[in-house]
Amino acid sequence: MTTNLLDFDLDGLAVFCERLGEKRFRATQLFRWIHQRGASDFGQMSDLAKSLRSKLAGCAYVAGLPVISEHQSADGTIKWLFDVGAGNAVEAVFIPEDDRGTLCVSSQAGCAVGCRFCSTGHQGFSRNLTTGEILAQLWFAEHTLRQRTGSTDRVISNVVMMGMGEPLQNYAALVPALRAMLDDHGYGLSRRRVTVSTSGVVPMMDRLSQDCPVALAVSLHAPNDALRDNLVPLNRKYPLHELMDACNRYLEHAPRDFITFEYCMLDGVNDQPEHAQQLIALVRSHAHSGTWCKFNLIPFNPFPASGLHRSPQSSVVAFARLLSDAGIVTTVRKTRGADIDAACGQLAGEVQDRTGAPERMAKRRTIMLTPDACAPTPPKDV
Repeated sequence: MTTNLLDFDLDGLAVFCERLGEKRFRATQLFRWIHQRGASDFGQMSDLAKSLRSKLAGCAYVAGLPVISEHQSADGTIKWLFDVGAGNAVEAVFIPEDDRGTLCVSSQAGCAVGCRFCSTGHQGFSRNLTTGEILAQLWFAEHTLRQRTGSTDRVISNVVMMGMGEPLQNYAALVPALRAMLDDHGYGLSRRRVTVSTSGVVPMMDRLSQDCPVALAVSLHAPNDALRDNLVPLNRKYPLHELMDACNRYLEHAPRDFITFEYCMLDGVNDQPEHAQQLIALVRSHAHSGTWCKFNLIPFNPFPASGLHRSPQSSVVAFARLLSDAGIVTTVRKTRGADIDAACGQLAGEVQDRTGAPERMAKRRTIMLTPDACAPTPPKDV
């Protein structure tokens, strides 16, 4: 059985080479060829011993993911859809800017968290990606873009694990991929420029802080447990006080001195002045230092199955002003790639809802309207 060498970080590749009777420096050479030069043909790896090249040809290979489609937005954003087998596909999105090139990478085919405002969550969960499938997105994008631009310099300066899936629910595959991104013999990215986004898997946040601390973004989206239970179901397992405490613990090891809170702006749901005031109180009650967090307000990208709507710009601006006036660093994310369904919360193709969320919500509304319900009338459904 042959092995895809994209599945290894440098330490893993060294172990693989040792099994072939080779020393670690051979693994370093091989790692450079694969990740720095984008090579997949062992015959081209001229500084490897011929004996090693022969061994590798018999037991290993380097292969990315088949590309199903590529779309380029009017703003320069590029989205690739990759085939991961069994009818599943994942996407990666490259976002060029004047001072950086950011690649948004997927960690799972589908997602098990089921956030109401995310079209990926409405598709349900298929499987975790392997380390090689995570790295293949960066490997392909970096070296494809270099070829197109004729550049020998790094094209991708930032990686955000914000594509399909919850990265921390695929921890075993995620960490070696992160280590390859950070390795100076690989992509040489700074810990400050690699970001893992999580909906709040508290135990894995603690593990990441010890195993491979990179920048952290937390999908918050609500200022209280009742609302967040509805929007981000994982909150029922790890409520806000546990999540905020975990954020503070992570800060002790993080490469940045703040946590980014992502907040998708939903019209009439979480975008009112009272929600902003609750957020301010939440942040202040968990502040162990001065500026320990910043907010990134995200325009919602609607899809029919959600039943949700984008907040008007006036509400977003007013919300941002309230947070800023309270001394909280706040930005509004610029929507990129919306014309190719590459913006935040979108994914390629028609959304196939396998979660049953609309049926559950309809059932809840029916219960709320039942005259003889013994419970008090619950708050407005979100």
